[in-house]
Amino acid sequence: MPSAVAETPAASPDATAAYYARKLTFETDCWDVHASVAAGHSDFVLLDVRSPALYAASHIPGAINLPHGKMTANRMSEWPTGTLFVVYCAGPHCNGTDKAALRLARLGLSVKVMIGGMTGWADEGFAFEVNQATVAA
Repeated sequence: MPSAVAETPAASPDATAAYYARKLTFETDCWDVHASVAAGHSDFVLLDVRSPALYAASHIPGAINLPHGKMTANRMSEWPTGTLFVVYCAGPHCNGTDKAALRLARLGLSVKVMIGGMTGWADEGFAFEVNQATVAA
């Protein structure tokens, strides 16, 4: 009798590789965002999609506050065509990133979700900024 783990057979290595390759096109993590910013290689725009009040209290360094409801074609035209947006919210218990990613994709923009959000950033021990002037109008 197989264990509860082995009861359902694992996918083939090819299927597993295809699944994870596809998954990585949709998301990134706190470590990769932090390492990219620290290396000065920010080829993406980091968007904090939480409320302006939460953003002002604490946010990831370099992030711009832009709640998903303010993501319009006009607003997003501020960035060059082809810009990659990375969105985050409070953490895994929040679907703000999903709403933002959906809105950006519907506007024809490239987007990845930073898994973990603020919770993941804190878990990695990375610093936050407070009261920056990049809060969305």
